[in-house]
Amino acid sequence: MNTPREVPRPTPLTLYARSRAVPATLAALVCAALLTLWAATVPDVFLDPYRRVPLLSLAPLAASAAIGTGLHVYGRDLDDTAARPWWPRRLAHLLVLTALAAGTLALAVPGDAQVFGAVGMVRNTLGAVGVTALAAVLFGARAAWMPTMLYFSAVYLSATSPRMREATVLAWPVQPGPQLGAWSAALALYVLGAGLYAARGARPEGPRG
Repeated sequence: MNTPREVPRPTPLTLYARSRAVPATLAALVCAALLTLWAATVPDVFLDPYRRVPLLSLAPLAASAAIGTGLHVYGRDLDDTAARPWWPRRLAHLLVLTALAAGTLALAVPGDAQVFGAVGMVRNTLGAVGVTALAAVLFGARAAWMPTMLYFSAVYLSATSPRMREATVLAWPVQPGPQLGAWSAALALYVLGAGLYAARGARPEGPRG
């Protein structure tokens, strides 16, 4: 008589990773880093650092969108009634993924770190993830990527204006790298977005179809 085989139960960490789409997010970050590495080594981009501006916008947008998809909560009632508070887990989740995204994308950009290089990539990744996390709290995780894309697109399209180029706080995604105003704006957005997401979580949505 054959005895039924006991199916191993997934660990809590595995269940958490699946519910937050962590494997898919990590795969998307790896793909974004590889594409960034390939695009950054194109001869024209290497010789003219200013041509990296679109790259420093598209890569953080892709990374923040991938992270934003994992901010969706399937059982908000379960999170709210849990014995332990969820805000440390939400904060750790966002911090770890942000560090991975910023680190891998920064390593994928060769050349001068001060001229549209690694410094600008880290700054833009922090700012993009901050806007996405804030949008997840306000509008839900499914639409969290849209405000980030709209803001980056508007800044990039208006970057040819001298006034816009000098507005480091408002036009921080298109600044070369070490400007204090650009870093202050990006860090403020990240702290605000990460803090609100950790405290409140993403806005509840209907079940995914």
